Amino acid sequence: MATVVLVGTLDTKGAEYAWLRERLREYGSDTLLVDTGILPPPAQAPAPDVTADTVARAAGHDLAELRTAGERGAAVAAMADGVTEVVLDLHRKGELHAVLAAGGSGGSSIAAQAMRALPIGVPKVLVSTMAGGDVAPYVGSSDITLMYSVVDISGINAVSRQVLGNAAAAAAGMARRFERNHDELAGQGRKVVAATMFGVTTPAIDAARARLDQLGYEVLVFHATGAGGRAVEKLASDGLLDGVLDLTTTELADELVGGVLSAGPERLTAAGRAGIPQVVAPGALDMVNFGPASTVPPHFADRTLLVHNPTVTLMRTTADEMAALGTTLGHKLAAARGPVEFFWPLRGVSAVDVEGGPFEDPAADEAGLGALRTTVRGSGVRLHEVDAHINDAEFAVTMADRLDELITARALKRTP
Repeated sequence: MATVVLVGTLDTKGAEYAWLRERLREYGSDTLLVDTGILPPPAQAPAPDVTADTVARAAGHDLAELRTAGERGAAVAAMADGVTEVVLDLHRKGELHAVLAAGGSGGSSIAAQAMRALPIGVPKVLVSTMAGGDVAPYVGSSDITLMYSVVDISGINAVSRQVLGNAAAAAAGMARRFERNHDELAGQGRKVVAATMFGVTTPAIDAARARLDQLGYEVLVFHATGAGGRAVEKLASDGLLDGVLDLTTTELADELVGGVLSAGPERLTAAGRAGIPQVVAPGALDMVNFGPASTVPPHFADRTLLVHNPTVTLMRTTADEMAALGTTLGHKLAAARGPVEFFWPLRGVSAVDVEGGPFEDPAADEAGLGALRTTVRGSGVRLHEVDAHINDAEFAVTMADRLDELITARALKRTP
């Protein structure tokens, strides 16, 4: 029978979790209740299967000391670290088929950290009082199903009964499906490749995806808008990818210059750490992204700007910025434990970086290539300088074919 792991602060939400546990059992799920509360739970609270003391110790803390210290923020962080270890251990043992939690800001942050640590595809349902606002800190790049509680998680009433009941039913159904079909994300036997795209590199990705599909791969395409890049890193970290066609690395430009679509400093590192084959290109490195034209910072007023649409304004990267990006790319890729090849298209890196186009700047592109060339010299990164535009179908297909060769070679090495 599928098991739903309930993660909650029983010092304040005991009655609600007792009610959720009963609903889950009615819906045919086994349950495992994990207490993440900091204070002693009231006498009427349900007995947990994993105590708060066990959770604290999983993170190397003593619960009694956390209580006497009186520092709520530190205690919440400790319990979040502890329950993350507990949940990951249950997942490794095959004793977790879904996670369900309900809480306010503190309980949500504790449960969400544990949920984010789980691989994509493992069902995660969080009912939160915070879901009506900015949920990025809770969800991150994970596939958490977030439900707004409408009312506070404070007793079972006419509204909470409906919301929590729906959450329990959803978690029970997800757990049952996951128990039966948890291998589906692996592409039903096909190898899985992540590919990154932008509107200005879509023709290239379309050609590469068609070729990889022809070669028998399951291709997951991610829009390089910050969240997309973080999702690629998450999948690579979770071991769910066989290769990465990182054709569109534009998020690095936003991270460097201060655009709105940065994927953070860890972009382009997870696949390398995991030894996953990577074929990379400088797709859309010619641009930094901002919102409407009125939101572009005043100190960029004299830069080359392009209104892509009413909500997106692009700014051309300079030669100095391109050189810094080439160096960043080189250092990140040279640190990879697996095979890495870089394809630089000499005729432009985006749909607007073409002869006569608004972002045409051969000197800037050359600065990026030159810095990359210098940085990867003597490393294991193989650099291809191709007389083509990034959106030329032949360029994209060549990248796809090379990734296939790297993945195949890696598989042969692993075969006993």
